[in-house]
Amino acid sequence: MQDIVIGKEHVSVAELIDKGGEGEVYAIKGRSAQVVKLYYAKLRLKREDKVRAMVGEGLAVKTELIAYPGEIVTDRSGNFLGFAMRRVSGCRPLHELYSPKSRMRHFPKADYRFLIHAAVNVARAVGKVHQTGCVIGDLNHSGILVAPDATVALIDADSFQFRLNGTSYPCVVGVPDFTPPELHGKNLATVERTIAHDSFGLAVAVFHLLFMGKHPYAGIRKGPETSMGEDIAQNLFAYSLQRSAQTQSKPPPGALTLDLFPEVMSKTFEAAFGLTPGARPSALDWIHALSKLESSLSHCTKVKTHYYPSAAKGCVWCKLTAKSGLDMFPDLSAVIPNIPTDARGTEQAIREIMAFRFPVAGDLLPTVTVRGASSALNEAKSGKHGQTFLGLLMMGGAVAGFIFAAPVFYIWIGLAIWGWSTFSDREVSPGPFLQAFRDSDERVQRELNTFVQRNGLTEAVRVRGDLDATIAAYKGHNDALAREVMILKSNRESRQRQAYLDRFSVRRANISGIGQAKTATLISFGIETAGDVSRSAVKQVPGFGEVMTGKLVAWRRWHESQFKYDRNPNAQDVAHERALRGRFAAEKAKLESTIRNGLGTLRNARAKLDSLPTRAKNDRALSDALATRAQAERDLKELGASVPASTVALTVALPPRPARQPPRAPRIAKPTPTRRAGATGTPSCPRCGSTMRRRSGRYGQFWGCSRYPKCRGTRN
Repeated sequence: MQDIVIGKEHVSVAELIDKGGEGEVYAIKGRSAQVVKLYYAKLRLKREDKVRAMVGEGLAVKTELIAYPGEIVTDRSGNFLGFAMRRVSGCRPLHELYSPKSRMRHFPKADYRFLIHAAVNVARAVGKVHQTGCVIGDLNHSGILVAPDATVALIDADSFQFRLNGTSYPCVVGVPDFTPPELHGKNLATVERTIAHDSFGLAVAVFHLLFMGKHPYAGIRKGPETSMGEDIAQNLFAYSLQRSAQTQSKPPPGALTLDLFPEVMSKTFEAAFGLTPGARPSALDWIHALSKLESSLSHCTKVKTHYYPSAAKGCVWCKLTAKSGLDMFPDLSAVIPNIPTDARGTEQAIREIMAFRFPVAGDLLPTVTVRGASSALNEAKSGKHGQTFLGLLMMGGAVAGFIFAAPVFYIWIGLAIWGWSTFSDREVSPGPFLQAFRDSDERVQRELNTFVQRNGLTEAVRVRGDLDATIAAYKGHNDALAREVMILKSNRESRQRQAYLDRFSVRRANISGIGQAKTATLISFGIETAGDVSRSAVKQVPGFGEVMTGKLVAWRRWHESQFKYDRNPNAQDVAHERALRGRFAAEKAKLESTIRNGLGTLRNARAKLDSLPTRAKNDRALSDALATRAQAERDLKELGASVPASTVALTVALPPRPARQPPRAPRIAKPTPTRRAGATGTPSCPRCGSTMRRRSGRYGQFWGCSRYPKCRGTRN
């Protein structure tokens, strides 16, 4: 155990807490609120003056948001070793909050409000640094720690740029994916850092939080592939709406877009990643914009842990879940499987609902009698009588002509033919009266629809239609549960393997040629852990050819080779099945409640429905339409023509409603299968990327790798 001197007090270091590129951080025996950072021997002379200046300026007592050097640490001979600082405990690096899988592990209760609140606190901490006269310089996700309550602390403060009494102590390091465009390609050790430089890094951190770990410059571009460093240097903001024609880029698949956010947020991001460094939003600007976003969130009506930007006009998390199979903010609240149900009462309610009878058109439409033909028919008949007489007269004239003026016989033949034609067309045509009946029948239908809607039958019909779907879901509930339990048991090994592989983050992969910038690109395209790696998935990431893809696949396979399937049931299996049954039990209780409430609605509508026939008789518009149709029917009978069947029916025009789906099983750390280009409905193997085939097993059908038994990859 090493003895050190803090101030004038001799203390001993305890366990090693962390190790970095410049030194090691230790706990202090007897000082639980402090830690010491001891520089490696080769760096002590380079860091001593800066640390002594920071301690002498008293930065540590100016704010609790930054772990500034508080006291000088020496050995017994007074030689500089490092410094003591406030201990930041119970916190995680920022990337473990914004990366989806690590968030589920380290911040399982965090929703989108939590991320926004954390972003606000990051901005506050950065603003506090600037108030103390420092510039962070190397602002990145590893130097920002987040507590379970979303409060934030900044560490590695000894690397901040600091000026005292005319002496400048620079920040000599930087992370490429947080470095602003104007500094790419420059020697950071010789650059005077500015607040505008920090504003870029702050904007990247905020973007990471709001966009689920995706980097603002990682996108899909037209033309040759470039590195992230080149994209940043050229100001190719992949999400820009204002400069999309210039950047020739778009966000990666499954990413949020700027138009889903309030205008104040999209403008702030455009300015942060625009062409003018001086126009970048300050920490205070971000606080204002994020606070407006937080206050304007909408709450999803389906999943209680889903909060989304109101400008999106719908829950973006539900949409992403449907596409990717991974819920960014799953509802992990405990569900008690033994939720009380009332099967007997529900069955009785179903019987009463099924017996519920709506009136038909015949129940509502009163009988209307009409005496005699219409004036139109009488006029038509009168016209036909005159026509008959005229025809007889013409034929008589033709006969007289033949007798008294035979030489012009051809005239009398024409007159006879004309007269016969006029005489033979003495019957009234039923065509116009058939059309009159059809028109009047359509009018009756229109008036009936209007009457039904005006008297409240529409809502009753809607409720009844919804109840049909609810009853069907209720009756199929137990079968759906049995299927999901079977699937849950059949994919136990693949779930266990997936959970094992998800323990290995690409951030800690340490693969040659894959640095921080490429890692940020991978995560932006949904490859966060070894469980996300497949050849087809990596090949879709810009900048990853055969060599890099092969390295990642080999890294995954190595970890996969260490996996050992545990056949014995464990606590996780019990928890998974309990969650599944609990979700179904809650859904069944909702179905029962919907059925009972729907029956109540129908019962309340009964009195109104019973009074509809009386109301129909007193409805003037409907009565007039019925009288018109009755007259048309009488006219057809007068003519001896057949009367068409009426098409009037009690129909209510309702908007199409989606069919109710059976209860959905909870998703348990299992991504959606990656599909090969050109394949329709056939997933690729999560282990080797080959196509899969439908197979049958002990618990039913599942997808199995086509390379079995060489590869044992499965999906349900």
